Amino acid sequence: MPRRAEGTRKETVKYSTLRNTLGSVAASIGKQYGIHIVLLTLVLFFSFASEDFFASSNLLNVARQVSMMGIAAVGFSFVLLLGGIDLSIGSLVSLVNIVTAWLMVNAGWSPVPAVILALVLSAAVGFSNGWIIANLQMPPIIVTLAMMIIIEGVAYLICRGLPIFGFPKSFSVIGQGYVGPVPIPVIIMAVIMGLGMFILKNTYFGRYFYAVGGNEEAAELSGIDVKRVKYLVYTLSGFFAGIAGIVILSRTNSGQVLSGKGLEFDVLTACVLGGVSVSGGVGKISNVLAGILVLGVLSNGLVLLDVSQFVQMVIKGAVLLAAVALDCLQHRKKT
Repeated sequence: MPRRAEGTRKETVKYSTLRNTLGSVAASIGKQYGIHIVLLTLVLFFSFASEDFFASSNLLNVARQVSMMGIAAVGFSFVLLLGGIDLSIGSLVSLVNIVTAWLMVNAGWSPVPAVILALVLSAAVGFSNGWIIANLQMPPIIVTLAMMIIIEGVAYLICRGLPIFGFPKSFSVIGQGYVGPVPIPVIIMAVIMGLGMFILKNTYFGRYFYAVGGNEEAAELSGIDVKRVKYLVYTLSGFFAGIAGIVILSRTNSGQVLSGKGLEFDVLTACVLGGVSVSGGVGKISNVLAGILVLGVLSNGLVLLDVSQFVQMVIKGAVLLAAVALDCLQHRKKT
């Protein structure tokens, strides 16, 4: 009897160890590849639900749609890594859209100087956000929310709420052109995302982003110029939002004051889905790309299934809430 009992205990311990091992492996796979599994699931579902989903024209359309979001998401990811947030990027996209259109149509500028000035303006707005946050110690959500309202009002004042159109034909190449079978906006997104990965992996500033986001006080004590890092991060966020605004303007061929409306929430959702923590210090650009594709495929699939725009808003809001809740739970477990 004692031998049998001892054998039973050994088997119980063995099965318990095996179960714990399998559980930890599953958790690790879910953490590393969860967003990719979600993306694959959505692709399979919509491919069966709609015969038009895998049409080449539709896939190119998805790629074009997500490219603008992807461009803005790189700078936004930097801000989240820092433990901040930038709610002004949607309005900044609109401002760049309107300023560039006004310069080309009303001021008679050629596309190149108009684009350069608009990008300088967007970087300056981003720098202003960073300066206020770093020097006045104001919460990023308040600073960028106020800036969102200000620059949206400025955009309305410039165009008086009316669309601006009549650009040179050469300008449309940025948003509508192709290099072989690949749309130019997708190439721009790929280049900027590659640049974002390089900054995070191979530069001191990239490491500083993680350090400041992980523990700002410890980063400052270790000799990192935290203010300078914040200036750089918010400037990059504004600059990349400006590029997204140029691409949107070129694609639509019309300056619209609402062109960037709500973009900040789509980008936030994509970044958090991609594993960038709202608490700072954790995240990868490669996973952000997967998060962007999830949102793009979801939006496109719902349109193909003729789902109401208002229902889509409900679904996207629920996805954002679920993604942030999951991130908060993971952060709580670590602490």
